[in-house]
Amino acid sequence: MISSLRADLDAARYRVDRLDGLWGQAAEAALQRGNRVPASRALAASDDPAARLARAFVLGETLPAAELAAALPRLGLAGAERLGLVALEGDRARPLLDLRPYAFVDPHGAGEWWIASDLGELATGAPLRVDHVLGVGGASTTLAALQFPDPVGSVLDLGTGCGIQALHARRFAERVVATDISERALALARLNAELNGVDGIEFRLGSLYEPVAHERFDRIVSNPPFVITPRVPGVPEYEYRDGGREGDALVAEVVAGAAAHLTPGGTAQLLGNWEYRWNADGLERAADWAADAGLEVWVIERDRLDPARYAETWIRDGGTRPGTPDFERLCGAWLDDFVRRGVTEVGFGYLVLRAPDAASAAPHTPRFRRAERASAPLDGVTGIGAHLSAALAARDGIAGLDDEALLATRLQVAGDVTEERSHWPGEEDPSVIVLRQGGGLRRELRADPALAAVVGACDGELPLGVIVDAVAELLGADVAPLRAATAAEARELVVDGVLAPVL
Repeated sequence: MISSLRADLDAARYRVDRLDGLWGQAAEAALQRGNRVPASRALAASDDPAARLARAFVLGETLPAAELAAALPRLGLAGAERLGLVALEGDRARPLLDLRPYAFVDPHGAGEWWIASDLGELATGAPLRVDHVLGVGGASTTLAALQFPDPVGSVLDLGTGCGIQALHARRFAERVVATDISERALALARLNAELNGVDGIEFRLGSLYEPVAHERFDRIVSNPPFVITPRVPGVPEYEYRDGGREGDALVAEVVAGAAAHLTPGGTAQLLGNWEYRWNADGLERAADWAADAGLEVWVIERDRLDPARYAETWIRDGGTRPGTPDFERLCGAWLDDFVRRGVTEVGFGYLVLRAPDAASAAPHTPRFRRAERASAPLDGVTGIGAHLSAALAARDGIAGLDDEALLATRLQVAGDVTEERSHWPGEEDPSVIVLRQGGGLRRELRADPALAAVVGACDGELPLGVIVDAVAELLGADVAPLRAATAAEARELVVDGVLAPVL
């Protein structure tokens, strides 16, 4: 049956660019805002099979059975019913699942899949079921971009949901194990793998690391159910986002557990959030979870929300709208929970973990730990995983060097780095110098004239120390302090991806 469905979707040219063309840019933008009316109006009069499929499985419209049957000639409505795609009600066909095309680009090139999940609140007009299986959203595409593209033997997708991360991971791994606590999620993930002809993925039922006890992987990827939920009666506990722990303990547990399931040198890329408390910095708490487990860690905070905004975000995510009694009751429960536990803000972002190996355990090689806040918006940024992987490799190349050895190394400034200078009117010297990164994390880094001059001269031809000496002479600065300061700054700029060693 799944092969028949694949053939029907292919024949209908049920693709992202096809749907964009059928309903247009304005309707697509309206869909992103939660308004399906323009798309529905654009497709209503079309007998194109792709239009009928989109009306049913993207917009959630109940169609005349004959119209949907015409769009699924090989599978037929009986087959669609057996697959759980529709419910037949007289001469009408009511969709039961969301099924839509998904396009992407990664270091292996462009690709496109069909992804089945549960219909969202936009299509059903009702709050989500507690066993709702989420489709591809902003978090999915963010984690897909965060995955390291380096080839590996094995990947664990912890909490696979509809299976989208497992599909992405399989492009870089020989085998993937995908786990979830939800049988419904695993059924949809299996459907998506088979529908898209992706093999090499094993699906296992269970909570967190229980299905992979005593196993290790070269990489772990996870968008865990990290949403902080009040543990009081009357607050829905959605399987896809609620791990059943208090506060941010679920993310801490996932991070700590990675230590027992990564091969030496193996990495993990996770999404998560962490609480700021009246007596504790949230970003440092997140880094401590990994460091305490003996892992190297890189935490990147992309956003922070106050308690009210955090509560509003996740209450709306469940389909409850502001201004209703349920919304106000739920918001009160969230705020009471935060007050009780002394939570002042919640940070969101990425966690990159790495298990120590022989190289990182070598004498004079410090264990890597970094916690930073993004200096530019990261929505829609692609290739973050490739950037972070390259930055870690570059850092490893210089980690064992003392300052003199580093100053003897040739460095090259990245091609996406630009410099911006601001001057007070009438002043010759700049008041502010900013180094801007066009890719990666799009960092904005303040630099003094000496550092800006050094970075600008790093073309891979001269050792760093020679450049520093020349800049010191040009600016009339003391050489020794400038060499020491530049060596420290260069180490950070290598991790930033602004400079790269020429080895």
